[in-house]
Amino acid sequence: MADRIVLNPISYHGHGAIENIVPELTARGCKKAFVASDPDLIKFGVTKKVTDLMDKAGFAYSIYSDIKPNPTIENVQNGVAAFKAAGADCIVAIGGGSSMDTSKAIGIIINNPEFADVRSLEGVAPTKKHAVFTIAVPTTAGTAAEVTINYVITDVEKKRKFVCVDVNDIPEIAVVDPDMMSTMPKGLTAATGMDALTHAIEGYITKGHCAISDMFHLEAIRLISHSLRAAVMNDPDGREGMALGQYIAGMGFSNVGLGIVHSMAHGLSALYDTPHGVACAILLPLGLEYNAPVAGARYRAIAQAMGVDGLERMDDAAAAKAAICAVKQLSKDVGIPADLKGILKDEDVRFLSESAYADACRPGNPRDTSVEEIEKLYRSMM
Repeated sequence: MADRIVLNPISYHGHGAIENIVPELTARGCKKAFVASDPDLIKFGVTKKVTDLMDKAGFAYSIYSDIKPNPTIENVQNGVAAFKAAGADCIVAIGGGSSMDTSKAIGIIINNPEFADVRSLEGVAPTKKHAVFTIAVPTTAGTAAEVTINYVITDVEKKRKFVCVDVNDIPEIAVVDPDMMSTMPKGLTAATGMDALTHAIEGYITKGHCAISDMFHLEAIRLISHSLRAAVMNDPDGREGMALGQYIAGMGFSNVGLGIVHSMAHGLSALYDTPHGVACAILLPLGLEYNAPVAGARYRAIAQAMGVDGLERMDDAAAAKAAICAVKQLSKDVGIPADLKGILKDEDVRFLSESAYADACRPGNPRDTSVEEIEKLYRSMM
């Protein structure tokens, strides 16, 4: 069976990368941009770094900011209406996963209006046309939504998140500029960074992994492990390493899938509005321990990428334990909680377990599981 790899046609990386946004839009004959960015980024002047370039060039745009940290069906539908009202012909998504996921759904629905209910996009939707031309500009080093064929929307009514997987949603251009990430507070830097590490590790051990994705994921693990602590302290080199590492992780997992850490984290975000990166970081060591009986032989490479010393003297079991310890230590060093105390409620565990089992990420988990086993995992973190 052939392995499929889907990536952006064009991506820009490094300081000053945003200078390429307006030239790319004008080169394609675009006339007005729909700038999708969350309210905090607008408030603190991050979005302005891009719109100032548009103002200088006289390029027309309108701003859409009805975007929540865990974007909802309503955010998407309001965005579709706003795009039409603006008379825009392209999208510039500025932000973390929330802005980019909202933009992906808007862009898909504009060109595939039969999916206007949004819920019908869950899973692998049979869209026929590519989304509106989109440039994605991440402001966090975590989700890698700028390079993935995935996006996640919250169904408030049903208290769940659903994952959409569609090659038609990938932005044509990704602009990964570490300067756009320099104002992230420590907590957000840590949470999104651990989300990126979870992408890399889950993608490396998922059932669908292949030689190309392995190459991406191991380099992403190395970059993130060596850069996250410094990035939390707002060190420029750490920021640059994280910007690249999270993107490379996205190059991999977008094409091969994830596992139960993400499927369990999605429910926590939908039900309690827990930041996705925090949920992933808390659950990652648990997921590694659970999957060790099946995927433990792959943990040696994870440990090596994380810089663990003395691996040549360890058998596979010891190397696997060392990898898990390295993940736990990194999470602790950047201030992530060790468990779900104060977050998870006993009366919600069964519902969350059923939701996690139904989640699109769960089938990729290397170890086959069940609702009952997932319930035990949740309870072990209370």
